[in-house]
Amino acid sequence: MGHILCLETATTNCSVALSINGKVIALQEDNAKQYSHAERLHQYIDEVLTTAKVKKSALSAIAVSKGPGSYTGLRIGVSAAKGLSYALDIPLISVPTLDAMSYQVRPEEKDSFIIPMIDARRMEVYSAIYDATHSQIRDTEAQILDDTSFVSYLEKGKVYFIGNGVAKFKEICSHPNAIFIENSLPSSREQSLLAFTKYTQSDFEDVAYFEPCYLKDFIAGTKK
Repeated sequence: MGHILCLETATTNCSVALSINGKVIALQEDNAKQYSHAERLHQYIDEVLTTAKVKKSALSAIAVSKGPGSYTGLRIGVSAAKGLSYALDIPLISVPTLDAMSYQVRPEEKDSFIIPMIDARRMEVYSAIYDATHSQIRDTEAQILDDTSFVSYLEKGKVYFIGNGVAKFKEICSHPNAIFIENSLPSSREQSLLAFTKYTQSDFEDVAYFEPCYLKDFIAGTKK
């Protein structure tokens, strides 16, 4: 039986799920607008294990969101995941953030597309493109949005845009095939099934050398 603890910290959503064979049995998350990962991540880990009545020693693997996303958020999540994996001597699994996020959309149209977007400041987003079966058809990129972005996909069918980067694109895109799902953030809930698939395939990371996918270099903010 595969008990996998899943950690999602790529955005402001601090999310922890415990799953058995890909099915979530306990979930704790805080998708407030402020980052709370440093304060709440380990608290949520303890809470989901307590809720499910599962000891850390019973875990089969630790899964973590790979990115892209917040530099600080990813560092906190990956550091916690690596620490647990090493201490418990169990595998570390990484799940691309946008892969998992695409599963929040279940299109009915076979010729439709899913484009998760994570805000990357100004008019830039981290995005990837998936077909209606959640197969990735364009790599993850950091891209500057304009009114011609994704037009080739919009001309082919319905396009579901989801994530905290959607609001800025909605302001400049009026195509009738565009469907905007705002205020959605990556969650460990969707991460669970993908993590279990990797677990069955023994697709694990090297705990010592694994690093998240940032896409861009870290830029420190100005102190207030």
